[in-house]
Amino acid sequence: MITEHPDHQPKNLLIHGGRIIDPSQQVDAVGDLLISEGKIGWLSMQKTAPLPESCQVVDARGMVVCPGFIDIHCHLRQPGFEEKETIATGTRAAAKGGFTTVCCMANTDPPLDSGATVEYIRSLAAGEGVVRVLPVGCVTKGRAGSELADFGELSTSGVIAFSDDGSPVADSSLMRRALQYSRDSGLPITDHCEDLTLSQGGVMNEGSVAARLGLKGIPAAAEEGMVVRDIDLARSTQGRLHIAHVSTAGSVELIRRAKNEGVSVTAEVTPHHLTLTEDMVASYNTNAKVNPPLRTAEDIAALVLGLKEGVIDVIATDHAPHTAKDKMCEFALAAFGISGLETALGSLMGLVHQGKLDLVTLISKLTYEPASFLRRDDLGTLKPGAPADVTVFDPQKEWVVSPDDFASKGKNTPLAGSVLKGRAMITVCGGAIVYRDESARVETGGK
Repeated sequence: MITEHPDHQPKNLLIHGGRIIDPSQQVDAVGDLLISEGKIGWLSMQKTAPLPESCQVVDARGMVVCPGFIDIHCHLRQPGFEEKETIATGTRAAAKGGFTTVCCMANTDPPLDSGATVEYIRSLAAGEGVVRVLPVGCVTKGRAGSELADFGELSTSGVIAFSDDGSPVADSSLMRRALQYSRDSGLPITDHCEDLTLSQGGVMNEGSVAARLGLKGIPAAAEEGMVVRDIDLARSTQGRLHIAHVSTAGSVELIRRAKNEGVSVTAEVTPHHLTLTEDMVASYNTNAKVNPPLRTAEDIAALVLGLKEGVIDVIATDHAPHTAKDKMCEFALAAFGISGLETALGSLMGLVHQGKLDLVTLISKLTYEPASFLRRDDLGTLKPGAPADVTVFDPQKEWVVSPDDFASKGKNTPLAGSVLKGRAMITVCGGAIVYRDESARVETGGK
């Protein structure tokens, strides 16, 4: 991993000869991209485009050039759990994965339930982060589920959504009031949909694999029942609802029907729920323990179809780093979560290589559509004048997942030792090169 020193950043950077894919402009063509003074200068499919007198040149031939990836759901753990992750390490992991914007969830200690705590995150990110960090505020005070947080104060502090993620908003009255606020503010309520009375004590998907292993399962109904409730409340309040980490075929169908009815609901899915099944747990692999749990091949097929149809709007990592101690224990006692920022692209490219998902759709779900969710027309785009957030990746690059090489403190991945195909080579955020693979070719001079 190479991170350029800020003082050594080029004023002008030409990314030459790559396949430029920008769903925001419906661009898909081989060409050049000029970055100048932190902004997108121009896109050109013509060899005669004028160049500044001095610029660095990235040789992107054979690679894909697209807007920087946006992750609307990740856990940076700071403050309170710095042994798992920090904003410094988490944003470097994001850059290595091709992400230029990450939205950090509120389940920290203290939780992000006040303007002061949100401002602390923003200040820390400005000083130590290498990519853009957008905070998500709590729905309830202390994430305790008993009293709404001060939404006005949090909105003023700059949160982009509200969520008690890691915990559902179990109280229907509180959820209703939160959605009423979202209707007026335009800021979504992101809910971790889980009926705790059904999932209590569960550690993996309920089914034949759990029965064989002797582990208590979490039924699909635990997710789907809460999705039904939230959709009903969003319908009645006309609030803005977002369903986090959808994992079941039933949830996809419920969201599809709600969208067809005009309910204001969006949804996300994670790379691991799109690519891994409950069979990953077969050897009691605690690194495959995640909430919601890995489901079945039938669920994956429904999730992929939901992406293609637009039922599911966004791919989000739900990056959840943990210490070795959190995972190296009895399965029932292990923490839920997968460290996913650095493996997301390689995992998802498997769907492309297998012909299950086209590349343009994948990039849209990582760039343009997350930006639309955030209502930020300056992100997720390569339009001239926009901040120069750019990811250059090699779709054919094969690499072996080695957690020891992660920039993240969280080494907890069930993909250790797996060969993935597709990897970020250069990540540019605001015109600065924040990650460069050692094999990426960058030269000083003309084209």
